[in-house]
Amino acid sequence: MAAGDQLTAPGQIQYGDLLLGAGTYYRWRALAGWESLPALDSGTVLRAGGHGAYPGTFYAQARTITLDPIIVRAPSAVIGEAVRALNAGTGVVQDEQPLAVWLDERGPLLTHARIVRRSVPVGTGYRRGVIPGAALQWEATDPRRYGIQEQEATAGLPQPEAGLSWHTDPGPEHLEYPLAFGLPGSTGTLVTLNGGDADTHPVVTFRGPVSRPSLTNIDTGRVIEYDITLAAEDRLTVDTADGTVLLNGLASRLYTATPQSAPEELFTLAPGATPLTFRAAPGTGSPTASVTVRYRAAYW
Repeated sequence: MAAGDQLTAPGQIQYGDLLLGAGTYYRWRALAGWESLPALDSGTVLRAGGHGAYPGTFYAQARTITLDPIIVRAPSAVIGEAVRALNAGTGVVQDEQPLAVWLDERGPLLTHARIVRRSVPVGTGYRRGVIPGAALQWEATDPRRYGIQEQEATAGLPQPEAGLSWHTDPGPEHLEYPLAFGLPGSTGTLVTLNGGDADTHPVVTFRGPVSRPSLTNIDTGRVIEYDITLAAEDRLTVDTADGTVLLNGLASRLYTATPQSAPEELFTLAPGATPLTFRAAPGTGSPTASVTVRYRAAYW
């Protein structure tokens, strides 16, 4: 199932296929670590010959998210099934699962996390179908939260405009206004819009036919460029979060990065609008070559 596809109202949380909150057997009262900043590692160092310190880079640590307390309430005849479903949906896994939270009118946000703690106390209310004081805790190795909807922007290589043909049109006295100069050519430029407040890592896909494709962030000057020739059916996918470059989803082509290409992990989209340009080796541009940038708005 898609991330957050079961969410229908504020107050609900979906972890994998498990739905918690309003309209379920699992009601919760407090969510810690979701709206808070994650812990930070600081590169700040003290000044050796003066007051204060030299400011260093901040790097966010993993985000810890705690849902506590949870009240499990179900008909006494099915309380065991309610607990079984909770346990099945919050077991030990090696891969992070989508965790989507809808708190208010802003809509749901998404992260990926793993369960690191589950507590389901058994007391006198269990036989009556009431379990107070249950708790869940997740760890998200990427501390950013993301918009549910993935966004996409596509551009082709620069192409000239068709222009107005003076050889086939009638003389100036017969021209009809406004003049039709043909369809506009591609500029090779696209703009992304990160509506969050944190930098986000895009997934960039180059499609051929094209040689030495590149994408440049005009604001930062950073470029990702690969010394490779793609056929019409080829696609080169760059995951800037994972730092991978895959040809047709299988073979690594990270080694084709050119000397001026930035490390993939540094190619991010800042909050707001980011203009990008798609280019290739001179004389290798095809009207069908393209680049697609997929991303989500990111939030601290």
